[in-house]
Amino acid sequence: MDIAPSIPERDLGARVSEAIILLITFGLCLLGLIALYSIGRAPGNRSTELLNKQIVWMVISMGAMWVTTRLRFDRLREFIWIIGGVCLLLLVLVLIPGIGLKVNGARRWIDLGVMNMQVSDFAKIGFVFVFAHFLAKNARKQATFVFGYLIPCCIIGVASGLVILQPDFGTAALFGAVGGLMLFLAGARLFYLIASGLCAIGLFSIMVMLDPVRLDRVVSFMDLEGTKSDGGYQLWQGIIGFGVGGVQGIGIGNGRQALSFLPEAHTDFIFAVIGEELGMVCTIGVVAAFVVFFIVVVLQLRKAPNLYEFLLVIGSLGFILIQALVNFGVVTGLLPTKGMSLPFISYGGSNLLAMGIFVGIILNCIREWSQGLAKTCARDIDN
Repeated sequence: MDIAPSIPERDLGARVSEAIILLITFGLCLLGLIALYSIGRAPGNRSTELLNKQIVWMVISMGAMWVTTRLRFDRLREFIWIIGGVCLLLLVLVLIPGIGLKVNGARRWIDLGVMNMQVSDFAKIGFVFVFAHFLAKNARKQATFVFGYLIPCCIIGVASGLVILQPDFGTAALFGAVGGLMLFLAGARLFYLIASGLCAIGLFSIMVMLDPVRLDRVVSFMDLEGTKSDGGYQLWQGIIGFGVGGVQGIGIGNGRQALSFLPEAHTDFIFAVIGEELGMVCTIGVVAAFVVFFIVVVLQLRKAPNLYEFLLVIGSLGFILIQALVNFGVVTGLLPTKGMSLPFISYGGSNLLAMGIFVGIILNCIREWSQGLAKTCARDIDN
């Protein structure tokens, strides 16, 4: 009699977690649509075009999320290297002139006619599956140099290196951060990780110094007051937006930054638009939503039955939250300016679709873990 009630209680916990994750996901997507609606109302902006496209992508992303929740990840492992090969091929193809679409000096998109696909967003999904599979399959060899460090670093290096060639330094660093997190939690030796991390930071710093555009961003970040009319213009305008918005904001559609004062207001700096029009209360709410998302998922990780699914959730959570942290840091002036979308909120179909699939992976695993735990408890009671 003391054990029986525990089964529905645990199952209820999983259902509550799923509901919270879905509520946060849909809530952030809705906030993004509101911000895009406000930006579109500004004179000269494409009033309904961006909003309508984002609504379509939101529907597609939610559909992809639902499909992902119905997949059998254990069976998907049979095709894991095919998935990895396709993602690798896409990362190579996007670098080829005539296939990859070059915008603002970067070759990150493939033109599919009806849409432009940002390859790195889909490569994130393949990377999580391939890396989780490899680390889980070689779990007993994590203490060795070859399987516990060298080969995993090669996988991370290939993915990050191809993204750097686009060039996209921020996303390449994101691959490295998520890969390092998965490798650490898989049991890799801390000495190897610290050494490789320091080497990666040093190499990354050298590449930034050799790239005039990236170096200018760092210089502008360090002297924002002196570069506010030049390299630091975008960040300066974003900070002005937060300051004008104050605690309660000036109201939806009343923002000044949407009047073409703030470049990339609908993508990288949409958080500043939200801060100006909806105020500090809303921006803190957005940050709190991501914190709650993190806590809910982490609390469910203890139910993971195997390392493979544990790492799938860790990788998915990492790509969502680290990307959000970088965006928060950039828009508020804590990090140098880097074009990185705010998950679920910023305009962009490829990123929204990838984030939807990551949420689907997390929900899928939570549901499977809950069902497996309930069945185990039921067998214990019967015995």
